[in-house]
Amino acid sequence: MSLRVKFITAIAVLLFILMASTLFLIEKREEKAIFEEQVNIGVLIARNIAYLNLEPFMFWDVEGVERNIQEEIDQQLLYVAFFDQYNRPFAASDFAKKHEPIYRNSRLNGPVDEDSYYSRTKEIQYDESDKKTSVLEIEVPIFARGSSSKWGSIKIGLSLEDMQREISQTRVMLILIGLIGLLGGTGGAVFLSSRITGPLKKLVEGTFWISRGDFSKKIKVNSRDEIRGLAESFNEMTQQLLLARKRMEAANKKLVQAEKLASIGRMSASIAHEIRNPLTSAKLNLQKVLQSEQLKQTEREHLNISQEGIGHIEKFIKELLNFTRVSELNKNYFSVREIIEESIKMMSNSLEEKNIKLHTYFQEDLPSLFVDGDKIRQVILNLLRNACEAVKKRGEIKISASRSQWNGQKAVQIEILDSGPGIPEKEMENVFEPFFTTKSSGIGLGLANAKKIVEQHQGMIRIKGAKEQGACFEITLPAEEQK
Repeated sequence: MSLRVKFITAIAVLLFILMASTLFLIEKREEKAIFEEQVNIGVLIARNIAYLNLEPFMFWDVEGVERNIQEEIDQQLLYVAFFDQYNRPFAASDFAKKHEPIYRNSRLNGPVDEDSYYSRTKEIQYDESDKKTSVLEIEVPIFARGSSSKWGSIKIGLSLEDMQREISQTRVMLILIGLIGLLGGTGGAVFLSSRITGPLKKLVEGTFWISRGDFSKKIKVNSRDEIRGLAESFNEMTQQLLLARKRMEAANKKLVQAEKLASIGRMSASIAHEIRNPLTSAKLNLQKVLQSEQLKQTEREHLNISQEGIGHIEKFIKELLNFTRVSELNKNYFSVREIIEESIKMMSNSLEEKNIKLHTYFQEDLPSLFVDGDKIRQVILNLLRNACEAVKKRGEIKISASRSQWNGQKAVQIEILDSGPGIPEKEMENVFEPFFTTKSSGIGLGLANAKKIVEQHQGMIRIKGAKEQGACFEITLPAEEQK
């Protein structure tokens, strides 16, 4: 075998190895990128479906949720299943209900946050044919607006046929580009073996950068023979790969934009601010009209009803804003006794109207609390107001504060006990849920706000069953030594 043949053979083998390894790396990277893109799309779809069904889900409207998700099922989205906060099945599409492993098993069993998700691929028999379908299963947690605890989760199954088709097309394209590059390089080596050493070095350098994922490098060859054609083939390949990458980045940007659009929905609470100005104007006008002495008694009664309605709307707006707003804490050292006594003063009129007996107990040498005094006062005031509304005339309310332990450190425990009818045991676990209320005029955000504030202070609030009659709320707040 002549040196020319050996040289050409060596060059051909080298080009084949470099091309195969480069295309293999590119194929794996593209396959990984396509799969990650599919996962991101699936997570976005799951969160979007959860967001669209958040209200019926929060109100336990199983039929409404199932009706909505059944309308979403298509060739891409194969099934949907909702789970409650205890990972129990809540609602699902028809296909999911027929398959026990899908409908009964939630994968988000541990602690999660809003960015958590679970994904896996599996094979299922979707229709009556024997052919199994590749499915990407994704499960994401569901969080209510302003809540730090998981309300539930949603699981979806996406068909991977489109993704596999795209991967196959990419693989064919890479193979064709590799064959073109390999043939061009071999042809150059055959016709110009005597002058190939220098240009070949440039080709090897170019393939090195391509294998590293840098498709911007171009191979420059000064000769006007087949080596130049080989270099142009490589440059064309890198241009194609660069275009493919740009298309993928553009698709990712669209996904990010879709995420931003979804986040706009979370800003809907800010609309409540726009209601205040016209509502205040209407309230002032009503007050001005009520001052007129020419009004008839019937007209005055109707205006008073309207004024009460405006008061309910203002209360609703205030509670909604407090619930959706994530406010910063203005912490300082406060006396527990001082906070409770100020709250009692603010409720003195209501207590006197119903002739309610109020008993207080404060353990000696209580440590100071490093808290936002206004926020904690708001919590105490809310619980006192609920207790005052619950008890009948000449009822009793007991408030106590004592030293305790919380997470291995000093704490203060506050208990508010009333002699009202109490809360049914089956409803105790829901009292802190947003929009849960047993009052005809309430909206169910008072206790949810209280829980949010206490948890912001790294504390705990819970309801305990009273020994006799009534409800007992217990607040535990960490205490710090005043510096």
